[in-house]
Amino acid sequence: MEFFGLDEGAIRLSVFAGIFATMALAETLFARKTRTQKRTSRWFTNWALVVIDTAVLRIIFPVLAVGVSVYAQQKGWGLFNVIALPTWLEIMIAIALLDMAVWAQHVATHKIPLLWRFHKVHHVDRDIDVTTGVRFHPVEIVLSMAYKLVLVLAIGPAALAVFLFEVILNASAMFNHSNVKLPNGMDRALRAIMVTPDMHRVHHSIIMRETDSNYGFFLSFWDRLFHTYIAQPEKGHDGMVIGLEEHQDDAPSSLIWSLMLPFKDSAAANEAVLAQEKTQ
Repeated sequence: MEFFGLDEGAIRLSVFAGIFATMALAETLFARKTRTQKRTSRWFTNWALVVIDTAVLRIIFPVLAVGVSVYAQQKGWGLFNVIALPTWLEIMIAIALLDMAVWAQHVATHKIPLLWRFHKVHHVDRDIDVTTGVRFHPVEIVLSMAYKLVLVLAIGPAALAVFLFEVILNASAMFNHSNVKLPNGMDRALRAIMVTPDMHRVHHSIIMRETDSNYGFFLSFWDRLFHTYIAQPEKGHDGMVIGLEEHQDDAPSSLIWSLMLPFKDSAAANEAVLAQEKTQ
């Protein structure tokens, strides 16, 4: 499919590569926090997860979100295929609705134990940087895509709106996970509308109250609206610890360990239940 006269895949790859290169350079020159681990093993694991996630999506889903939006339009399914709005307004509303839905999904991954098992693979990264924004377990990616396809069918947004949202979401995830220090004035101005690195970094704190905040990926006002916003970490950005308290070691930098983590947690939980039953 083409947008703006260019191939969809070419645009996605160009934006992805451009944002990654920009943020990787920026966090090297203007680092916010000192790294606790070397990049080598972390980046290998994080990028390997991206490759695996991409391959799994292509195998399981013959058509992804943009293709489903075209199908919904052909069938007349979804909100925007029932009501007529100017294209520019439909795109703006669709992006806002999709972003709010992703915010709600993110909250669910923290609140529902089964979803948390897989989402915690994202949170165990002990250094937060541009690659953390693409570090997700394949099972979570599959569930996330299934959720997104249902949303597209229900909302019925134009293919261009879905395409723009996915590009924006991917770019903003790399931006707000980057380990870059923005000038205070710039951070304040940007976070009035969008999630900044300092805002999202709070979400990766080992302090549970802070982990349970700042769920947004693109637009920042969902957290303010639903009272899940924390402006700054309790111990400051220099003093805060990133990751999960029970995994402050080198294990999260291992690809196999990261892939197996949700199932190890499941096995441990089953063993605990069996042990409790034996004592009763």
